Amino acid sequence: MLVLCAYVLVALAAETFLPLSEDTKTLLGYADTGVCLVFIADFFRDLVRAEKPLHYLKWGWIDLASSIPMVDVLRVGRAARIVRLLRVMRGVRSTKVLTRYILERRAEGTFLAVALVSMLMVLFSSIAILQVETTEASNIKSPEDALWWAAVTITTVGYGDKFPVTSEGRVIGVALMAVGVGLFGTFTGFIAAWFLEPEERKLESDLAGLRAELRALRAQLSEQRGDPS
Repeated sequence: MLVLCAYVLVALAAETFLPLSEDTKTLLGYADTGVCLVFIADFFRDLVRAEKPLHYLKWGWIDLASSIPMVDVLRVGRAARIVRLLRVMRGVRSTKVLTRYILERRAEGTFLAVALVSMLMVLFSSIAILQVETTEASNIKSPEDALWWAAVTITTVGYGDKFPVTSEGRVIGVALMAVGVGLFGTFTGFIAAWFLEPEERKLESDLAGLRAELRALRAQLSEQRGDPS
């Protein structure tokens, strides 16, 4: 599942940022259908195994939506918007799985974990915003625009030169800003802890020395009093 989720993000990035031939897009479509079948099997497996199925569906609906293949009938007219949203949901699931994997295995690499999650969110948000910002009023037209917008949004700088105009795009922007506040708050805390770590180690060393001296004094007093304790 981890490999498939990574593939989904790479395929979405390729379809969004690169000028692909029709044959390549067809092959990617077949692969996407295969991935959807695996995703939907994984969804029902998790649903059956869940202790509280209704509680699982509180967030599991994202996994279900991301498992719906992009049917050709939905590629015409306004229905094409549904296809774009399905692609976005596929990216949401993949980003969630990869982020959870990175954070669960971060060990002491807090800086690396935050950096990887930040890059993952910038990539996914750039893909998603280009999928939904397709109206004439949109000012995010190219991959460069999308990457610039995602970078200034996740850092909460917000220059305002590029911004979403659709409801879906604004939802993506709100989510990216919320994630950015948490990620960079974690990063700031890591930097502060990194600077304070030598001082904390010195205090711990001094405290250990004081405890050793105290034990030695107690032992001497016990010997002088003839107390075996």
